[in-house]
Amino acid sequence: MINIPALKSISELGLLQLYAELIEELRDRGIIRSGNNPVADYAEKVAVERLGLNRAGKEEKGYDALDKKGKKYQIKGRRITRHNKSRQLSVIRNLDGKLFDFLIAVIFDEAFNILEIWEIPYEFVKEHSRFSEHQNGHIFYAKPEILTLREGVKRIE
Repeated sequence: MINIPALKSISELGLLQLYAELIEELRDRGIIRSGNNPVADYAEKVAVERLGLNRAGKEEKGYDALDKKGKKYQIKGRRITRHNKSRQLSVIRNLDGKLFDFLIAVIFDEAFNILEIWEIPYEFVKEHSRFSEHQNGHIFYAKPEILTLREGVKRIE
């Protein structure tokens, strides 16, 4: 991790303004596509590049990329930190609609280094997710002890 001791001397507002500038620079460089938490956008970029996929338009619902055969991929990222070791991916909307063929889970460490990339068939995701009324979608945990139990699930990295 980059150690920037000068950060300690910056005010709260200054840190938030620095974050806003950083997000804009990441967007300008094509690393992220939105102003939201950069984990999701960066996971998409990594998966598209590593797997040779084509990014879907932002207007597409339920998938983020396509392969050359037309298979659809929903891409989720998770950053594991010293404060939160959960492997829960962000909520999956309309899982029953089968809007994707594979879920790609990109797991980062605290410094955004790639720990794992998993390609998970839709059927596995459906079987191992639970619906959350609170989040109005399905919750899936990308735990290696579950993912390695099933044929069809591939660890890419």
